[in-house]
Amino acid sequence: MTMDVSQPFTLAVCAEMVFLELPVLERVKRIHQQGFQVEIWDWTRHDIPALAASGATFSSMTGYVTGTLADDEGATELLRTAEQSIPVAKELGIPRLNLHGTGLDNQGLPVTPCAQVTGAMWLKAADTLNRLADLGERHGVTFVLENLNTEVDHPGVPFARAQEVLELVAGVNRPRVKMMLDLYHAQIGEGNLIELIRRSATHIGEIQVADVPGRCEPGTGEINYPAIARALYEVGYRGNIGLEAFASGDSELALRRFREAFTLPAELLRR
Repeated sequence: MTMDVSQPFTLAVCAEMVFLELPVLERVKRIHQQGFQVEIWDWTRHDIPALAASGATFSSMTGYVTGTLADDEGATELLRTAEQSIPVAKELGIPRLNLHGTGLDNQGLPVTPCAQVTGAMWLKAADTLNRLADLGERHGVTFVLENLNTEVDHPGVPFARAQEVLELVAGVNRPRVKMMLDLYHAQIGEGNLIELIRRSATHIGEIQVADVPGRCEPGTGEINYPAIARALYEVGYRGNIGLEAFASGDSELALRRFREAFTLPAELLRR
């Protein structure tokens, strides 16, 4: 007997991390053909008109080129390049622009490492997010601040922990600034993911996922993603979930595993 299932979320796949044997444009087309939306990172590295003509639906991209949240010069640069990013987002139909505590290099390391976040940095970060919210309101886009991990992938990034991101976003409390809750990074940095989802629910703009260890698709590590899917549904989340993960083997199989992890029994959806 086949179980009656349903998909309450909008699923997207990061084109930077799957089908790596193909050019980016071909990756985008393959992801689209599989029925997913598409995420990209740094827009300056891509042929934007070609992506716009691909037929794909894009869910998010990096929303700045250079800059930082929490110092005067860096914040000015972040706001300048965020404003440059908006026309690109409009061309691709992208509603969410992703942010980090500081700019990252090609290895994901902070351009300006930070050993300790000070009170002055908290105040400046909040001010920068408020100014980004103003920018988002003027242009009809939402900026989402992503949590990262400093233990494995991004040492030296300020405001990396999910709890810090949540406190910043909740403190600003503007509809055009939300949290990009990355559950891969949160599992490494903090764990207790279902409780984190419950605390963050009203401030989440998008979810990103990969399994731990290895940063591959759901089902390859220790995170119980079917339980995560149920928790997200139960707190009322119905938005985008992005696979920001490498394929453990075949990319099409990785996409199928991702879809299966976030497909819920229809009986749960009828409750």
